[in-house]
Amino acid sequence: MKCMRYGAALLMVVVLSSFNFFDPWKEAQLMAPETLANIIKDAHASPILIINIGPAGLIKQAIDIGPMSDDSNVEKLKSLLGKTNKSTAVVVYCGCCPFKNCPNIRPAFELLKLYKFSKPYLLNLPHNLKVDWIDKGLPMSK
Repeated sequence: MKCMRYGAALLMVVVLSSFNFFDPWKEAQLMAPETLANIIKDAHASPILIINIGPAGLIKQAIDIGPMSDDSNVEKLKSLLGKTNKSTAVVVYCGCCPFKNCPNIRPAFELLKLYKFSKPYLLNLPHNLKVDWIDKGLPMSK
């Protein structure tokens, strides 16, 4: 009987997580690609930290940390966040695949929350970097 309860609880967690009820960001923390592109292009915009936590490509002005599946990349991200002013706007992105499948965005966003950043954002790339950024002609590093 006890085993059945644990099995049912585990099944519920799997089902709920497949619907992304456990995403650590709020809708207001999704930054539109065009919004970030405008910030990058605006010489007078407030400072923003853009962090690539995936393998898909480097947006202009982004710091390349790499995928969160690599423990050394997680440590690099922790080190960077530890040195960054908590009031700085920070945007993380991956762009390898749709959000529901991405192994990188949730752990990275959880770190932004853990380090208590007041303006954490996830770049809204629901498909991937190519479709949602590159194909729109938005700025990439050379």
